[in-house]
Amino acid sequence: MKLFPRILTSAALLFPVIPAMAQQSGWKDRDELLQDHWYIQSSAVVTDSGSLISTGKFHPSHWYPTTIPHTVLATLVDDSIYRNIFFSNNLEKISDTPFDHPWWYRTSFQLGPEVRGRQVRLRFNGINYRADVWLNGHLVAGADSVAGSFRMFTLDVTPDVKPGTNVLAVEVTRPAGGELAIGFVDWNPEPADKDMGIWRDVHLLVTGPVSIENPFVETQVDSATLAKAWLTLSATLQNHAGEAVRGDLVATIGTTIMISKPVTLGAGESQRVVLDPANYPKLVLDHPKLWWTYEMGRPNLYPLHLEFRVHQEVSDQKQIRFGIRTITSYRTPAGFRAYRLNGKDILIKGGGWTDPMLLNASSAYEDAGIDYAVQMHLNAIRMEGFWGHDQHIFDLCDEKGILVMAGFSCQWEWPEHMGGHADRYGGIETPVQMHTATCSFRDQIDWLRNHPSVFLWLYGSDKWPRPTLESQYLDILSADDPTRPYAQSAAEHTSVITGTSGMKMRGPYDYVPPDYWYIDHKNGGAFGFNTETSPGPEVPVKESLERMIPADSLWPISQPWLFHAARGQFHNLKYYNLAMDHRLGAPTGLDDYLRKAQYLNYEGMRAMYEAFEANRFNATGIIQWMYNASWPKLWWQLYDYYLVPTAAFYAARKACEPVHIAYNYATHGVVVDNNTLADYRGLEAHIRVLDIDLNPLDTANLPLDELRPQETLSLPFSDSAIRATTYFMELSLTGEKGKEISHNFYALSTVPDELDSTRTTWFVTPEKGYADLTALQGLPAVQLEADKHIERRGDRVYATVTLRNPTNHLAFMVCVDMLRQGDHQLITPIFWDDNYISLLPGEQRTITGYCGEAALKGQTPGLRISGWNVPDGQ
Repeated sequence: MKLFPRILTSAALLFPVIPAMAQQSGWKDRDELLQDHWYIQSSAVVTDSGSLISTGKFHPSHWYPTTIPHTVLATLVDDSIYRNIFFSNNLEKISDTPFDHPWWYRTSFQLGPEVRGRQVRLRFNGINYRADVWLNGHLVAGADSVAGSFRMFTLDVTPDVKPGTNVLAVEVTRPAGGELAIGFVDWNPEPADKDMGIWRDVHLLVTGPVSIENPFVETQVDSATLAKAWLTLSATLQNHAGEAVRGDLVATIGTTIMISKPVTLGAGESQRVVLDPANYPKLVLDHPKLWWTYEMGRPNLYPLHLEFRVHQEVSDQKQIRFGIRTITSYRTPAGFRAYRLNGKDILIKGGGWTDPMLLNASSAYEDAGIDYAVQMHLNAIRMEGFWGHDQHIFDLCDEKGILVMAGFSCQWEWPEHMGGHADRYGGIETPVQMHTATCSFRDQIDWLRNHPSVFLWLYGSDKWPRPTLESQYLDILSADDPTRPYAQSAAEHTSVITGTSGMKMRGPYDYVPPDYWYIDHKNGGAFGFNTETSPGPEVPVKESLERMIPADSLWPISQPWLFHAARGQFHNLKYYNLAMDHRLGAPTGLDDYLRKAQYLNYEGMRAMYEAFEANRFNATGIIQWMYNASWPKLWWQLYDYYLVPTAAFYAARKACEPVHIAYNYATHGVVVDNNTLADYRGLEAHIRVLDIDLNPLDTANLPLDELRPQETLSLPFSDSAIRATTYFMELSLTGEKGKEISHNFYALSTVPDELDSTRTTWFVTPEKGYADLTALQGLPAVQLEADKHIERRGDRVYATVTLRNPTNHLAFMVCVDMLRQGDHQLITPIFWDDNYISLLPGEQRTITGYCGEAALKGQTPGLRISGWNVPDGQ
């Protein structure tokens, strides 16, 4: 690596500043993000001491510009020191040697003369891994105390600041083996710098003598009537002065509730102040607007403004949002965890979220990710690792009505990932490790506990903490958040303190056929709460493959493909490709492979979610492993790194739709699910069974006078009369005046998939026999008729595509894409209401979608139609 960046030449670069704070009488509290005008350099290049680097006497001349948050490697990529790192195997060519030394982060900020007599602090929300913090030539805190990726540090710098320019320098060291660092387990390679750097935001805090810390709103709902709620407000008041201070804590909720409490604080005293409904009747709300997941209602939010006044001057203030809701957990007769939101049973349906490998998720990236969750009709994400470089993603989940399962990663539980010793309890065993873990846990809880979207704290993942550590976690939960369920493990371990977890983590993680989810009653099938599971690889579309694999390596599958597979047992496509060869026929080339891959993606993901729907509430939760991608990859993703949905995305949307009709692979019957709190009457289920040549084999029209949460319909049909091995089933659910509510189309086989359960491992149940869908290869080519319309409305671009099949043949797995006509790249994020659809002869269907105007990048949008047997480019 050559450390020769742009040379800084101007005074503005040498001493970048944020605006000086306005002068006025009294105190002026301030919470300022120190985000821009940072610079980094290796301590191997800059050998001066922190006492010099953190002063105006130091003149940096070879530093890399960055913003906060940014890891070291993310900065070097932004500054083009490393280019196109995710293409081919470029990532592994980056040496880790430049990161053996600490790296400096440096910025400056301005304070006005009114800073005298005020309290000034710096808050670091995330440093990976340890740091010396210097300000104006003084060591504020050393790496012996500022350590831990998920620790949050608020440092008193009142004695060290001055009016005018203040220079801040932070020397960051990457994590060593055995430390509780950020990691990606076997999901993808580790970045060369191990994500060292300031990975979360930095705040400059200026207050009067008393600051408000860790405000919290506890909510309790009368779940029987939903007509009343009780609020309890609390906050810690910290007196930074050397004398007693008297004042008032004033709380305002919306425009209708204002309460206050007089408080006296001794010199240097910290006091937790509680405003409860017993003493403040205004905190008892009649007919509150509750927070719901989006499919159950509206995710209503309330604003809370807190301020502490001393002699009518505001010493400090805080603004937060909260939702009024109650989350409870119970056990099913089989002992599995289940959840209720405001007293209503809820089937948790989600995916495992990960931040990008370089921890550089933009707000737009997170916006797209959570909007995608709503688009797929999912109601939850799991964060294995407290992801998010700020609270934006949690704010989005609050606003959109998406639940969050938050907790620690198994990175710290396996020696090969942690880089240290681990036993059955994981790798946290020394007093130092336990101190870091418990402080991190408290920091994350205090940071996130006002988000109504967070429904579960997980303080273990694949394993569970040793009793001494678990007792400390429980003490933290009792003191800091007694309002939520918690679990010691995402797997089915038994603690001597808290008993069984009520969860399961029995796989699979690799390819299994669609009937697996229905017929497996021992491992990962649709029963209980499955905290992470998957039908295996989700190979992306061609445009994404071309951005990660060299053209001369696109076919046949070779090492560049496998570099972008997962790691460990998943550094291959073995079971996925075997299923493709046997079930669909060996691919004849790249395009054939990719059309079959998207079919496997769709079929597998739809069946998984549909099975859990069909078995609720014996099945209580399903988390697809994984939800998104931290880098360009082939495994575990509903949409890829470039925000391009795979067919699995649309399969999830289909399976989880509010009212849904589905085929049950175990009973060969039909299931109708109602995922809403609304009542439906006068529905009718329509079933058609067709052979490979589309000759009708059976039809049924079954009325449903009243749709309960679930209805199971038996069919008189048997596949024993079918001569060919492949046939089709079309399902439709209609409501009033025959309007279609749900539609589904299946390719099925008279030859069943057979599981080899005796060879089941922790990650897969192999097959010993395969369904025969090879006749799909012989479907005649179909030329569709299409009406395409694109229009701009506000900051969005809307597309409507009406497809007609004028032929006598099936148009199978038809996909509509929107592309930029300049660079011919797929437009993302994209929100289609359906995709990968099938059209029978004479059938017409309309697909609508939209994207943001910004996604066009100034180019003209175009539409492309393709499919299994539909030529590209229609």
